[in-house]
Amino acid sequence: MRSATYPGHISCGAFSLAAVVPASITPRAWRMLRALGFFWAAIAVLPAVAWADDPETVPTNAAAAREAPQVVVIGTAPLPGLGLPLNQVPANVQTGNSEDMQRQQTLDLGDYLNNNFSGVNASESADNPYQMDIYYHGFTASPLLGTPEGLSVYVDGVRVNESFGDTVNWDLIPESAISTVTLMSGSNPVFGLNTLGGALSVQTKSGHENPGTELEGYAGSFGRRAFEGETGGEVGLFDYFFTANYFDETGWRNLSPTRVYQGFGKVGWQNDKTDVDLSYTYADTDLYGDGATPMSMLDYRRASTYTPDITDNHLNFVNLTGTQFLTDQLLFSGNAYYRHLVTDAINGNVNDSYLEPLTGPTIDCSAPLATRAAIAYCEPGQNATTLTTQRSAGFGAQLTDTHDLFGRKNQAVLGVSYDDARDGFAQAFQYGGVAPPPDHALVYYDSPLNNETVIALSGTNRIFGLYLTDTLSPSDLLHLTTSVRYTSNTEALDGYSIDTDPGDVGMGFDEPSAVTGDHTFSRVNPAFGFTVTPTNSLTFYANYNEASRAPTVIELGCANPAAPCGLPNDFASDPDLKQVVARTLEVGARSTPADQRLTWSADVFRTANSNDIQFIASAVNAGYFDNVGSTRRQGFDVAVGGKPGAFTWRAAYSFVDATFQSSFLVNAESNSAADADGNILVTPGDRIPLVPRSTARLVLDYDVTKSLNVGANIIYISGSYLHGDENNANQGGRTNGEGEFIEGSGWLSGYTLVNLRGTYHISTHAEIFARIVNVLNVNYATGGFLTSNAFNPNGTLRTNPNDWTNENAVSPGAPRGIWAGLRIRF
Repeated sequence: MRSATYPGHISCGAFSLAAVVPASITPRAWRMLRALGFFWAAIAVLPAVAWADDPETVPTNAAAAREAPQVVVIGTAPLPGLGLPLNQVPANVQTGNSEDMQRQQTLDLGDYLNNNFSGVNASESADNPYQMDIYYHGFTASPLLGTPEGLSVYVDGVRVNESFGDTVNWDLIPESAISTVTLMSGSNPVFGLNTLGGALSVQTKSGHENPGTELEGYAGSFGRRAFEGETGGEVGLFDYFFTANYFDETGWRNLSPTRVYQGFGKVGWQNDKTDVDLSYTYADTDLYGDGATPMSMLDYRRASTYTPDITDNHLNFVNLTGTQFLTDQLLFSGNAYYRHLVTDAINGNVNDSYLEPLTGPTIDCSAPLATRAAIAYCEPGQNATTLTTQRSAGFGAQLTDTHDLFGRKNQAVLGVSYDDARDGFAQAFQYGGVAPPPDHALVYYDSPLNNETVIALSGTNRIFGLYLTDTLSPSDLLHLTTSVRYTSNTEALDGYSIDTDPGDVGMGFDEPSAVTGDHTFSRVNPAFGFTVTPTNSLTFYANYNEASRAPTVIELGCANPAAPCGLPNDFASDPDLKQVVARTLEVGARSTPADQRLTWSADVFRTANSNDIQFIASAVNAGYFDNVGSTRRQGFDVAVGGKPGAFTWRAAYSFVDATFQSSFLVNAESNSAADADGNILVTPGDRIPLVPRSTARLVLDYDVTKSLNVGANIIYISGSYLHGDENNANQGGRTNGEGEFIEGSGWLSGYTLVNLRGTYHISTHAEIFARIVNVLNVNYATGGFLTSNAFNPNGTLRTNPNDWTNENAVSPGAPRGIWAGLRIRF
């Protein structure tokens, strides 16, 4: 295990900031301190310059409207443009803005989505507050490799699903930089790859729309301390916006500290025809996650750790965007970006090969461990250390034409995009003992044969897209939308993988295998929809759309059942996987009156996936990716709310039935229905794990006085099946086909959470705020799987694998937490 030193704690008091910096401060911390120094210099200098000018003299560019925190006009394509009025969009659309995020005091974008948007639920598989798996209508946007990603996420027109596994890192999107967020349902092909169940579009702030300076600090439960600052303004036709964040907490579990540095800056120039913005995003995060832990250990001590995982992300992201009115009815939009992400991870495991039956020569663990096979066989602990480098660059261009068509109002958008990604991945295995509780860290076995690089892989991914969407309004009552997108995706792999199974001694153990492959995927995806608007506030809509996602580099390199890999572990040159195709049908209605006193929406949806890709577990820490045939997500959403006077409320309920629609075998030895080989049969109609059928939300906000605002979020999530119970047939208290006793139920219970918040405005320049999460201190869990447990309830290791138990391992939710802070503006 590595060691680390940390910079001194930063605390916020009334208009003061104090920091104690030890001599052992890390280079990374110095980099962030320099960035903060630049930020403070910007605060000191730029506002003084900006206030010398009259901002009202700056012309307004209609193409820049999407930077503003509005919800009336909806962007229907990846790049900034004119957008469409909400009543012309044939889809379920949910929006949020920076004011709402600040009022609710959410931690990050994932936290905000989970607290507010219907059809959403979160699974904290890694059990770190910045590493949520966000599910929407049964589709996932997750930071964890191996999760099938079914939602596309865009930031200022750039798709930020990472190139290596289509993952989404919420810690790399500073919430303080967000102006608006829009979640659009369905398989809209215009948004490209991964838009199987929906597209999430984020627009960042600008100095033109967010002038002024704001500082914020808060602290409280779990050793949490956070500081945030932002400043923005205009200098003639130029505008600027800068924000920086610092977050640190020890966490509520045994080994769960988190440290986050984030920075965002944007400079722009605009007149009445042109808007150009150059932005830079920086993030440096250390995320410790305890992950899922067996129930017997959590019952003994709620903060118990099974084995710790550590993820360090370091991001540099530059994005140039621009819009130009070529004529009054023809708008050009474009962007060019470069994104560089380095991820250093340590995944702690109980060694899958520990004392496993051998088919070759016997190994004496009482003797000195003189071979790699002996180390891999005799040591119970394992760390998989990985270094992943992802470099991506690309550009997009888009034309929006609002000329009438056949004498009728029409908006046509034609766009093209190109993305070029180059990935590098290296992994080493470290073996050793397991430290006693509470941390279960690896006790490294010192040997030159240990810490072997077991995989080195490089890959490229080139994506070309061409799209067209057109909305024609034959009358004020009817609006017809047709869309189509062509996507071509070319991926190449090159590298090697080492056989690490000591059972293969004499049959390829410790020998490299080439990992190579060239794969090309292309498809044309269509969409058709219409809205009917009897009044300006009432809309009925229907749509049919298709979208696809190509297998990622990690999935293509880990698709052979005969050579299973971890997440990831080792790769092989495997046959092509097929791309996933989603087909969605949706019908809905909504009412959005101008006075907002009573709003409502309802929709029914059905999405059928063909050639769906799932990670098929073949052991506790290993498995492979495979096309499992068809899956289906269907259900409905109902929401109602209003703003009567000083009171704002919204209630929402969603039903999602997510099921497999094809039969396939999967290894799940801890399932009571497993046969003698440890396999279970999944059949059509079996529910997909971790997708609850029912979710509900109640959001309340009340201005008690002009100075005092209070609010609440109440979240209900129904139960779901755990991973490892894909056949929905496990029964605790029985034995499986191998004669092993199964304790786990395979079921994750539902829960209800109550979160409260309040803000008191001391003056127009200062306010205090507080937030309480899990007010009722509910013991709940959000994810997990059926698995074998190598530890006793008190956390001590069971050295004989025959004594290991089969039970539920779940990711426990945080207990009650309270935070309070101060915010000042000038």
